[in-house]
Amino acid sequence: MSTPLDSDDPFLPRRNPHLEGHAAAEARLLDSWNSGRMHHAWLIGGPPGIGKATLAFRMARFVLAKGGEAGGDALFAPPPSPTSLVVDPANPVFKRVAAAGHADLLTIQRTWDEKRKRFKRDLPVEEVRRIAPFLRLTSAEGGWRVVVVDGADQLNVSGQNAILKILEEPPPRTLILLVADNVGALLPTIRSRSRRLMLEPLPEATVRTLLFRYRPDLEEAERTALARLAEGSVGRALELQSAGGLDLYKAMLGLFETLPRLDLLTAYQFVDGVLRGQDDAAWTAVTELVGWWLGRMARARARGALPPEVVPGEAALMQRLLQGSQRAGGLDRWVEVWENTNHLFTKADSANLDRRQILMNALLRIEDAAA
Repeated sequence: MSTPLDSDDPFLPRRNPHLEGHAAAEARLLDSWNSGRMHHAWLIGGPPGIGKATLAFRMARFVLAKGGEAGGDALFAPPPSPTSLVVDPANPVFKRVAAAGHADLLTIQRTWDEKRKRFKRDLPVEEVRRIAPFLRLTSAEGGWRVVVVDGADQLNVSGQNAILKILEEPPPRTLILLVADNVGALLPTIRSRSRRLMLEPLPEATVRTLLFRYRPDLEEAERTALARLAEGSVGRALELQSAGGLDLYKAMLGLFETLPRLDLLTAYQFVDGVLRGQDDAAWTAVTELVGWWLGRMARARARGALPPEVVPGEAALMQRLLQGSQRAGGLDRWVEVWENTNHLFTKADSANLDRRQILMNALLRIEDAAA
């Protein structure tokens, strides 16, 4: 979820006591701790918004709370092996981590863009250079020192090399948790020096359950639609809800109902609605939704089977458009417009192009594919 580090949101990863759907990953971390040979670096990967950072902070709290009790550091008979990573929210360690005030925990993440209401794309190398001095300090509470790098895949080569030096010669009783959406963007040497935990997207039912926990005010039909749009990412579901993504999706499908001959007046009204007030959240939501819908079209054409509906009537629209395009290249046309449209949106963000023109261009390309 795109929320600033100093937000009061109780479901920020460092404050969130809940984690659903990743029992196997939790068990692997716990087994490593109980073995007395805890690896110093873990790479937690998987799609955005599925709980990677929440798992990292859960592990950080556990290690900071346990201190020297386990891992082969006890002076006499070791205490019973822990059976869970859960730390009670009433525990002082939990409270200090939640308040970003634990002296033995360093969090490195992208800075918040107040204007765009989201994290900036890059993780500055200056942030990474804070790690080495932090780890050279003696533990303030006599236990471990923990570093969470959230968005490690957003580091440039200099930043990754700085991380690599730390991984090569870590101080004793150090735990480094690297969180990455795209593990492949990291240097092979970083991947080889870290234990890898790859998290899977959440089941749709789990996303619905989490939406009920985080947003109990939503209607059941809205939770179901958001869960289907988010495809296993509760973070994406919450971001779409915050940006009015479900209404934008319905408006987009209403526009596509005019295909194969696009209603230009409706198209311009749709674009104006998205760009009104220079709302970056609406722009981001629409560009993601258009690309996602085109991907669904291409996959449906390739598989010969329609996906589950997000909103009523969507299957009939998709069926009509797919049947109409069978005589004109079918799959190749939809794949091409999917790829070209994603490229257009990426270019618009990176080169600061006219968003109105880019979005209209994308809609006209979809019209061409449907013709």
